[in-house]
Amino acid sequence: MTAKSINKVVSGTNKKPKKFYALIRLKKGNSNNSSIDEDFLWKAYTFARDAHKGQIRKSGKPYFEHPYNTAKILSEMNMDSITIAGGLLHDVIEDTGVRYEDIERKFGAEVAKLVEGVTKISGIRFRNRQEKQADNFRKMLLSVAQDIRVLIIKLADRYHNMQTLASLPPVKQRRIAIETRDVYAPLAHRLGMFKLKSGLEDLALKTLDIDSYSFLEKKVKEKRSEREKYINTFTKPLKRALAEQNIPARIFGRPKNFYSIYKKMKSRGLPFEEIYDLLAIRVIVDTKENCYAVLGIVHDLFTPVMDRFKDYIANHKINYYQSIHTTVYGPGGKMIEIQIRTEEMDEVAEEGIAAHWRYKEERTKPDEVDKYVKWLRDLIDVLTNESEEPKDFMETLKIDLFKDEIFVFTPQGDLIRLPKGASPVDFAFEVHTEIGYRCIGAKVDGKIVPLNSEIKSGQTIEIITSDAHKPSYVWLKFVKTAKAIGAIKRWIRKTQFEESVKLGKEILVKENKRSKSLRFLKMVQDSFNQFGYDNLDKFYAAVGSGIVTIPQIYSKLFPRNNVELKEIDFDTMFLETARRSVKGVKVQGLSNLMVSFAKCCNPIPGDPIIGYVSHGRGMIVHKSNCSNLPALLKENERLIDVNWDVNSKQSFITQIKIMGQERRNFLKDVTETISSTNTNIVRIDGNVDETIIHISLVLQVGSLNHLNKVIAKLQNVQGIISVERK
Repeated sequence: MTAKSINKVVSGTNKKPKKFYALIRLKKGNSNNSSIDEDFLWKAYTFARDAHKGQIRKSGKPYFEHPYNTAKILSEMNMDSITIAGGLLHDVIEDTGVRYEDIERKFGAEVAKLVEGVTKISGIRFRNRQEKQADNFRKMLLSVAQDIRVLIIKLADRYHNMQTLASLPPVKQRRIAIETRDVYAPLAHRLGMFKLKSGLEDLALKTLDIDSYSFLEKKVKEKRSEREKYINTFTKPLKRALAEQNIPARIFGRPKNFYSIYKKMKSRGLPFEEIYDLLAIRVIVDTKENCYAVLGIVHDLFTPVMDRFKDYIANHKINYYQSIHTTVYGPGGKMIEIQIRTEEMDEVAEEGIAAHWRYKEERTKPDEVDKYVKWLRDLIDVLTNESEEPKDFMETLKIDLFKDEIFVFTPQGDLIRLPKGASPVDFAFEVHTEIGYRCIGAKVDGKIVPLNSEIKSGQTIEIITSDAHKPSYVWLKFVKTAKAIGAIKRWIRKTQFEESVKLGKEILVKENKRSKSLRFLKMVQDSFNQFGYDNLDKFYAAVGSGIVTIPQIYSKLFPRNNVELKEIDFDTMFLETARRSVKGVKVQGLSNLMVSFAKCCNPIPGDPIIGYVSHGRGMIVHKSNCSNLPALLKENERLIDVNWDVNSKQSFITQIKIMGQERRNFLKDVTETISSTNTNIVRIDGNVDETIIHISLVLQVGSLNHLNKVIAKLQNVQGIISVERK
């Protein structure tokens, strides 16, 4: 076929196939302006068809059926010609001899980048399936950062693969279905693509629980005529009222997908009949103003159900979904959910980012695509800085996909979206990473709350910060957002790395002195890359964490010295060096004891102290007047005399309680007074009892004298009633 005949519709033997015209008709039938580059798509169609010629899928059908159907799904979504071409070509790099350069030359860089982004990772050896899955998603998300259409093509690709899953072995079917349910369907939901999300969920359910799927399919069919009759009865007075008010509207029943019914039956422990009594009706109008007018009419006609009203027009969901939801009691006392929205809102609700992309292409409204996928770009930022462990990557991805939303406010009135169950720490990191790092306390609606409190929609959150504060490992137990989890883990890794670098240097310097040879340290510093590290700090960290040992260094760099090394206990040397970092007390006649400080009494230098030797935990230091001491005295032989042995840089945890008269800026004055004494505030909790405020603070101090100075200064703050150590 000549180039001319390819690019022009002609009669006879060169006529384009019906399948191609079906693709074109779908696009034209859904398009507002019927814009489509037919010649360009024909070129992509024939290129993909020829590239996959002779290839057969597991189903026994020609391989080209898959990219063709992927493109059909994209055409039904009314995507642009570039994206549809990407769907036709998405497997040619992986499964044929076609190269990236070939696609770029024939179809341009834009299509080539889309195809490259969608192409699965192949030819790479992974340790396990989990690592392969994590790497696939990592590459896909990084490609999405450049062009969101990569993910749209990938979702269409997955949708058709799920439709043809039956031809695969059962174990593989189940694995793909779980991945679809847990990752791809939530991704479609977060992009606002309701139709695609529902289809993926139902197909996954069909594979994972065929009995439940068949049961629901049968029940829905049985109830269809009854449901339609009831909807007609319900909508008659509504249609009449809308006509009287001259409000043009489309009213129709909204079918629930099987998976949503299945989830409700499982989570609520209810039979199908009770779940399906909650019918749903959609009212589509022409303007936002008419949405609220319809709401008023609905509430005049039917009794609304308390606490079942949501205005997603005023406050859209994170995926830009907009609609008014209200539930009312219809005829016979049945509850009916009504969704009220404009035509444009309905299009976005069904197609999500695909609709926004189309508006961008047609330039009929401002470009909202970047804002629309901000959450995705934030997630990508977290994941690319996240731990390289595949398990951590996938857990963080799923955390961000599965969250329901709450809406809270900053003191300035800015709206912040967070997952349900979020804490003030999540809020702090959402505002800014540095605010999260320096967060020591929070006020919710003007009242001090613990940092692990669950915040609710509509609350105003104020974060209390301290420049000297650092994140706590404990935060990982209650934070919910991927952003907070990623930032805290990054800080932990950075801190652990810095500590390991310092310890590694100390170990090497100590060995340099022991060996009485300056050559040892110099040789190690010049040859660290022989151990597989690309910089000296990484090598120091490996030594500090015990990954690289002194014997290994000698074995590689000084093989002749190996014999004399057998006389040296390097494990003891390592522990002695490491334990110097917890130095704080002096124990007469004992060495190599791991030292910790009792949390029940939190002793600080200046307190009279006593040591208790525990099994497996070394020595625990208590205050001599600790309330737990009587129980310890029963094992008198394990109590030993200890003395403080600290340097000026060490700090210790202690707690104080403050009681004062509630007034404006009271907490601000308290924290500023503490900061003026060079004291780090670790945590603030509190509550107000009528006009009295009670505050509990965890502080880092250097000594009892330091703490007494803090207490003395606090007693001068206006409104203070009492300050005492806990």
